[in-house]
Amino acid sequence: MREREAYHHGALPEALVAAAVEVLDEQGQEKVSVREVARRAGVSPGAPFRHFADRQALLTAVADHVLADFVRWQEAEVGAAEAAGGSAMRALGLGFVRYAVRHPRRFELVRSRVFTAVRDPELRERLDGMDRVFAGLIVADQRAGRLGPGDPGLVMLSGQAVVYGLAQMIVDGYLPAENAEELAVRVLDTFRQGIANRPEE
Repeated sequence: MREREAYHHGALPEALVAAAVEVLDEQGQEKVSVREVARRAGVSPGAPFRHFADRQALLTAVADHVLADFVRWQEAEVGAAEAAGGSAMRALGLGFVRYAVRHPRRFELVRSRVFTAVRDPELRERLDGMDRVFAGLIVADQRAGRLGPGDPGLVMLSGQAVVYGLAQMIVDGYLPAENAEELAVRVLDTFRQGIANRPEE
């Protein structure tokens, strides 16, 4: 009955992704199996294959779900920063680290799907949209005088490299997670201020 109701309401793909996210958060992506996801969703083992060709297709859908959640998270971070008159780019960087530390297994999934030589075609539209939004926030910071001039794409890449590396070091245990918030603030402020001496005039 539960399976028939899920099909009737067209909610089975969402239920399967939600179940997969549960397994991901609890045990990591290696333990996300179609059989376990079906069991948690209350459907037969073959039911997921009507919507996802294989396990990799399911993981791609999970990655898309995580990215959507990450975007909402970042929007909240930026909204809070702008309300306080702060920098959107600083909020993006801090939000990135906070999300990775709070959801390390989601971060690892996204890392394996996004920070690769070839991005999943199924994720390209969402990722391109994220890049446009984030670049727009950087331009707004530049116009407001909170950031110096420069190619927004290069500024975004530089900031992304800093926060990605910092987040990975924390998730890997190289840096202590309990100090992640304070450390991220200090690193981001150092990045924004710059570390090079200005040339003499």
